[in-house]
Amino acid sequence: MKWQRLLAAGMAAMMMVAAGCGGQQNASSSGSSAASAGKAIVVGLDDNFPPMGFKGEDGQITGFDIDLAKEATKRLGREVEFKAIDWSSKEAELKSGRVDVLWNGLDITEKRKENMLFSDPYMDNRQIIFVKKGETSIKDEKSLAGKVVGTQSASTSEEYMDGNDFFKKDVKEVKKYSDFVSAFMDLENGRIDAVVGDEIVGRYYMSKHADKIDAVDVAVGPVSTFGIGFAKDNQALRDEVQKVLNDMKADGTMGKISEKWFGKNITK
Repeated sequence: MKWQRLLAAGMAAMMMVAAGCGGQQNASSSGSSAASAGKAIVVGLDDNFPPMGFKGEDGQITGFDIDLAKEATKRLGREVEFKAIDWSSKEAELKSGRVDVLWNGLDITEKRKENMLFSDPYMDNRQIIFVKKGETSIKDEKSLAGKVVGTQSASTSEEYMDGNDFFKKDVKEVKKYSDFVSAFMDLENGRIDAVVGDEIVGRYYMSKHADKIDAVDVAVGPVSTFGIGFAKDNQALRDEVQKVLNDMKADGTMGKISEKWFGKNITK
C-alpha cells in the first residue's frame, strides 16, 4: 500500500543519514586518536632539582632526566614539553592530564603505586644527611635528636620522617621546603642544623658548594629507586616509553648520559 511504501522509504532515508553520521563520527574518532599519538609528551617536573632537572644559567631546563626524556621522545617520534609544577601536587597534575608523565628523580614507593603506574627502576637513590661544613656532632640518624632538620615537601625523605616516631618526638623540628636548594641555602646560613634528602641531588649541590656543605655517608631509611610516573589509565604510554628505555640501556645511550652528569654509569 502507499503508506507502507512511504514508511519504508522514510526508514531507508533515516538509516542512510545515521550511517553517514556514524561514518563521520568514526572518522573524527580515528583522527583524534592519530592526533593524540603524535602530540607532544608533557613532562611534569620540579625545575629546581639538580642534577635531575633544573634551570641552567641560560634559563633553559637541563639535567640528567631531561636528557633521558629528550632521547626517549625522539625515538618515539614525539615532541616533548617540560612543564614546571608544584611538586607537592604532582599526583593531581598527572591524574588531571595536565602532564603526561612525572620524570624528575621520582622515587618508586608503594604509596605512590596506588595512584600511578611506574616504569622499571633506572637508578638507585639513598636518603642521607647533609650538614654545614665542620659540623661533627651529627654522625647518623639518631644524632639528629634535638636538631632542626630540613627537607623537601612531598619528597621520599619527608614521607619517611612523617612516618617515623623518632622524627616526631625527638627531633626538635622538621622544616619543609618547596625544593631542596632552598633547604641547603638555609643550612649554609645556619637557620637549620641538617638536611635529609636525596643523595644524588645533595652531592651535586655539595660539589658546587664544597667549602660549605658536608655529607654524612649513612643512609636514612630504606634505599629507594627512581622511576617514571604515568597516569593509572595510561598503560600504553608507559609501555612505549619503557621499550625505548630498554633500547637505550642495551645500546649504551643511557650509560653515556649518566657519564655526562655523574662521571660514571650509575644507572640500573
